[in-house]
Amino acid sequence: MHDNDRLWAPWRLGYIKGTEAADAPPAPSSWITGADQRCFLCQAAANYDDATADSSLLVAARDEHVVTVLNRYPYSNCHVLVSPRRHAATLAELTDAEHLAAIRTLTRLTESLSAGIGAQGFNIGLNLGAIAGAGVPGHLHWHLVPRWPGDHNFMPTLAGVRVIPQSLEAAWEIVRDCLVR
Repeated sequence: MHDNDRLWAPWRLGYIKGTEAADAPPAPSSWITGADQRCFLCQAAANYDDATADSSLLVAARDEHVVTVLNRYPYSNCHVLVSPRRHAATLAELTDAEHLAAIRTLTRLTESLSAGIGAQGFNIGLNLGAIAGAGVPGHLHWHLVPRWPGDHNFMPTLAGVRVIPQSLEAAWEIVRDCLVR
């Protein structure tokens, strides 16, 4: 192995070992009715008086029905999660307004990220239930993953290495700006 064959990513060790200690999120001023206070999506969906809450929770936008959060462990840069603010596990539990708000948010993001970061395609997915791969089976969410030619899809071809060339902070600013327009 040559020195230029190494990727230095010390921030990933806590995740790999399962010992990552995330900074405690700021205390919300109020929770959404029915929220699970241990759920990171419910934490993101809550209301905050603290101006730094959104950046520390990676919340790009929140409206009456939907919260959009950057994935802390992305497949590609600007990989976001679009979720109802309400803690709901199935599509059948969503109201018509929540369905529409989620799809409109996904539509806005595909258009604005195509222009903003030059994404040439997207994978949009929803894993319903733990057996289907849902990491948070109690709070459904869509994954929106920007794609480019030669990005190796989801199957890394070089010894299991996936390279994401952008910090979460920079990606958060891009996604937030796309949703503010």
